[in-house]
Amino acid sequence: MARDGCLARVTAGVAVGGAVGGAVGAVYGTYEAIRYKVPGLLKIRYIGQTTLGSAAVFGLFLGAGSLIHCGKSY
Repeated sequence: MARDGCLARVTAGVAVGGAVGGAVGAVYGTYEAIRYKVPGLLKIRYIGQTTLGSAAVFGLFLGAGSLIHCGKSY
């Protein structure tokens, strides 16, 4: 039972981290694409790469943090 609760917490952490990271990555990628004058349809590719990379990193760290806190009782 405790493992299911821990797995649910880690999964929720990864999901929330991915959502927050995706939002931040989309905003930052758009800003950088405009700032560096990325040409044409390459802007969409650049923004997509930034969004996915940021979502992956945020999700990884939030999932790891959830896993660390899973075993602690306060």
